Amino acid sequence: MKKELIALFSGFPEHHFSEEIAKRLREELRERRSIVFITARPTDYAQNDDDCDGMHEMFAEQGLPFEKHCVIDKRTDSASARELVLNADCVFLMGGGACLEQLDLIREKGCFDALHCCRAAIFGVSAGSMNLARTTVDFVDSMEPFDGLGFTDITVTCHHDPQDPWRMGKTLRMSEDRAVYAMEDMSAFFIKEGRICTVGNIFRAENGALRPLVDEDIKELERRLPV
Repeated sequence: MKKELIALFSGFPEHHFSEEIAKRLREELRERRSIVFITARPTDYAQNDDDCDGMHEMFAEQGLPFEKHCVIDKRTDSASARELVLNADCVFLMGGGACLEQLDLIREKGCFDALHCCRAAIFGVSAGSMNLARTTVDFVDSMEPFDGLGFTDITVTCHHDPQDPWRMGKTLRMSEDRAVYAMEDMSAFFIKEGRICTVGNIFRAENGALRPLVDEDIKELERRLPV
């Protein structure tokens, strides 16, 4: 099912949305009965509970509380996990852990098809954003690409920092085989109705070279969106 709204975030180091991101969320999140977070650390239960409450508070402080919020991790039985996703207004794939662990959890709990069938807005941050792509690379563990969830053609690296030579080097290596979009923290892609808009500083890396994202890059990505 084509999603009404998809959002990719890099990270929120101060645990607050920027005003520009909050403004967009206010415009889009009209129904807020349930938000479901999916962890990237399936067995870190105490941290998952803290992160679930903390991320919901980021919405609440912008006047966007949800009636219910919860997190899917190893404690969640498969039937409940699928039901939560199918009934959510927003599903938010969390970061802070390994991409493949999150993908394995999604498949183990029967949520892969549910994510594609549900009517929810689909958000990701950090590892969660990386997993929304058709193909991704978690360069912390390996440079080998793997299949993500397939919601976008946007392969991202998160927490991009021009002053971090290790992260820069990994991004440039990834770009030898594909275009990669390097997102600084507090940046975002929003995808809706065949259009893409961005917030913050995002760069395109390709063939080992990095440059700022430009309008033509956005148009190219839009041409590859599902119809």
